[in-house]
Formats: sequence, C-alpha cells, structure tokens
Amino acid sequence: MKVNIEIDCTPEEARHFFGLPDLRPMQDAVLAKMQEQMLEGVAAVSPEALLKAWMPLAPPEQMRDAMATMFRMFNPMGSGPSPKGSGQG
Repeated sequence: MKVNIEIDCTPEEARHFFGLPDLRPMQDAVLAKMQEQMLEGVAAVSPEALLKAWMPLAPPEQMRDAMATMFRMFNPMGSGPSPKGSGQG
C-alpha cells in the first residue's frame, strides 16, 4: 500500500508546525556583520590607506609627489620623452 500526502505550506509555516526556531534574526545579524567587515576591507585597500601603510613616516605632500612621479613613469602618453621622439631616425 502506498499513500502520498501533499502539504502546501510556506517554509515559515513548516518550521512553526515542526517546532523549529526562527533563525531570521540571527541570519540578519550575521549578514549585517559580514557586510560591515566587507566594507571595512574595501576601505583598507583604498589608495590613501595603502599609501599610509606603505609610507607611514613620509609627509602627505611627499607621498603625493612620489605617486604622481610613479604614475608619469608608467603612463605611455605622459610628459616624459618618448622613444619615437628621441631624434634618432
């Protein structure tokens, strides 16, 4: 003999029927904490935070000038001399 019983209810109703606890407040708290930690992690890798971590004793003006110089070195359209315009050719 085979008997099939089909029950149509929401997950919340099933939890209540079986006496299981509602974990939504705990899940919300965990997700809020995870979001807070992720936002702190993003703030830790901001350019300003990285510069402060790498060069803690340098004055801000010196750090800004050093970064500007570094970016000019790696920028192919920068104000430095180009290999084509070196006068050889």
